[in-house]
Amino acid sequence: MKDKKKDKQKIALVVLTVLLIIAAGYIVLGEYQRVMSQEQLTAYQLGVQAGYEQAVIQLIQQVSTCQQVPVTLNNQTVNVIAVACLQQATQ
Repeated sequence: MKDKKKDKQKIALVVLTVLLIIAAGYIVLGEYQRVMSQEQLTAYQLGVQAGYEQAVIQLIQQVSTCQQVPVTLNNQTVNVIAVACLQQATQ
């Protein structure tokens, strides 16, 4: 009689241990995926920011030559020139 009760307790303990391991794995996997998606988003945002900075740097370098620089967005183009260059031309 005691052996059957001990066997049932052992089985219950094993089942609970396995369920605990599965639950812990599920939680760890969810946290890992959350952290990875945040890191990817941060990396993407940093990449976008770097692209904006590079575009502005190139625009400033080209405009500083005192020549018109065409800037196009959605099939609309404007010519940009530095104000300092216009002031030099009028003097």
